[in-house]
Amino acid sequence: MEYPPPRLSVYLTHFLSTLANLTLSEKNLTNGEKKVKVFTQPHYLHNFVQSTFNALSAEKVKGSTLVVSGDGRYYSKDAIQIIIKMAAANGARRVWVGQNGLLSTPAVSAVVRERVGADGSKANGAFILTASHNPGGPNEDFGIKYNMENGGPAPEGITDKIFENTKTIKEYFIAEGLPDVDISAIGISNFSGPDGQFDVDVFDSSSDYVKLMKSIFDFQSIKKLITSPQFSFCYDALHGVAGAYAKRIFVEELGAEESSLLNCVPKEDFGGGHPDPNLTYAKELVARMGLGKNPDSNPPEFGAAADGDADRNMVLGKRFFVTPSDSVAIIAANAVQSIPYFSSGLKGVARSMPTSAALDVVAKSLNLKFFEVPTGWKFFGNLMDAGLCSVCGEESFGTGSDHIREKDGIWAVLAWLSILAYKNRDNLDGGNLVTVEDIVKQHWATYGRHYYTRYDYENVDAGAAKELMAHLVKLQSSISDVNTTIKEIRSDVANVASADEFEYKDPVDGSISKNQGIRYLFEDGSRLVFRLSGTGSEGATIRLYIEQYEKDSSKTGRDSQDTLAPLVEVALKLSKMQVFTGRSAPTVIT
Repeated sequence: MEYPPPRLSVYLTHFLSTLANLTLSEKNLTNGEKKVKVFTQPHYLHNFVQSTFNALSAEKVKGSTLVVSGDGRYYSKDAIQIIIKMAAANGARRVWVGQNGLLSTPAVSAVVRERVGADGSKANGAFILTASHNPGGPNEDFGIKYNMENGGPAPEGITDKIFENTKTIKEYFIAEGLPDVDISAIGISNFSGPDGQFDVDVFDSSSDYVKLMKSIFDFQSIKKLITSPQFSFCYDALHGVAGAYAKRIFVEELGAEESSLLNCVPKEDFGGGHPDPNLTYAKELVARMGLGKNPDSNPPEFGAAADGDADRNMVLGKRFFVTPSDSVAIIAANAVQSIPYFSSGLKGVARSMPTSAALDVVAKSLNLKFFEVPTGWKFFGNLMDAGLCSVCGEESFGTGSDHIREKDGIWAVLAWLSILAYKNRDNLDGGNLVTVEDIVKQHWATYGRHYYTRYDYENVDAGAAKELMAHLVKLQSSISDVNTTIKEIRSDVANVASADEFEYKDPVDGSISKNQGIRYLFEDGSRLVFRLSGTGSEGATIRLYIEQYEKDSSKTGRDSQDTLAPLVEVALKLSKMQVFTGRSAPTVIT
């Protein structure tokens, strides 16, 4: 659609900023997550967008192609129109928008990397409008982040510049005369912009992503599994943006019944729910899969859920939960045989430091390059750009590969379906089905089991939290004293072999990330990890990760909490958790 040719005016808006109203805290900057009422303050969103353009430099923005879309949460549609007008005023050549403003975070990465416009254009970067797995609505969360031309999150060098810019910005550019674009209708709108022609291309949200998935996986093999009378399937999008892909992929491409989709209509408020794919918030799926307080009596063989922006995933079997740490290890162990994209082998694997060491054992057994990185997907992206990593994951329900530079929830589900299809390639005409539980237990029998849990202590007094961490660092000066203390607490717990504060030197760019968590590594492969996050005015969150490795296959089927109880006792007493925090129990146990 072509608009009348009058040249647009560029308005230079001056304002004096107050740090309280207009700067984003450094902690929140990368994902730009705050309440909607913060983003709707005068100039707030504009400030972030202009600060981003300034950090990228006028030369890079001029003539560029930018993607602007997100998970569809409340305020997204207004934000898209603002960013379009600001892109025009800053000299961008075109903006690409997913229909209705919807693109999952992994799909944005795919579009930046793979899509070619009708005029041959390629994207230079993207504004993603999401607050991930947090709730949406007028009184809930909104967020914005910028991804680079590789499809991955902006590196610290850029986010630091954006943050500094938000402190000093006094003006922004916006083409106020530009009419709002109808983002519900696919098509290209042409304008005469301040720097010449300016286009807004509204395109189908799912086509590019589906095309990429079909190039990675054997859809015919997965379809044979899904349409088999022996197999049943359930997918819950939690009313997030994954719903924009679920019907197209699972129903239209793979033959699943439409009734197998739960909550797959994207909603601005996620249906009033919390779009976080875990056993607490995905209650309907959990019950459908035969788990939880009111389980269904005849659950499907396979179930999965996504978060708001579809980059996280939870995988379930019939009455069986797969931990994210096990999930990435199992995908890595089976990828070469089960997924065509990996048929020539894996370049390497990586996990975030707090994630269990299940992946380490697979890497060692298969002689793969292995990397342990700080929490944050950009660290995986660096390894992938250098050709060092194929599959990676983190304990917070994020799994992915080098097909894009974000974690990818639907990719993880298709990976699991591929493994199930491969394991059952000779069973779908009447043999016994190899189940999710069978695959996990066979993995434990081969590689051992990493019993794992996470304790979160939220809104702890920031000073007390820092004292606790300092106490743990001080203890590390004498491992022999630590072992003496541990034996006094529990004689059945192994000795600590080493302890440190995790520090990461990026093998690609040489950058060093310090103070990434406190680790106690035991002689039997068990671990205790303590991390601190959010030391703001509302207090801090202490995350305690407890992991016990069991190689004896006769002991890999025990109850997780019972098995971990001795190590939990050691962790709480060694850290003096109750003494420092006043808490007798964690806020959340995962």
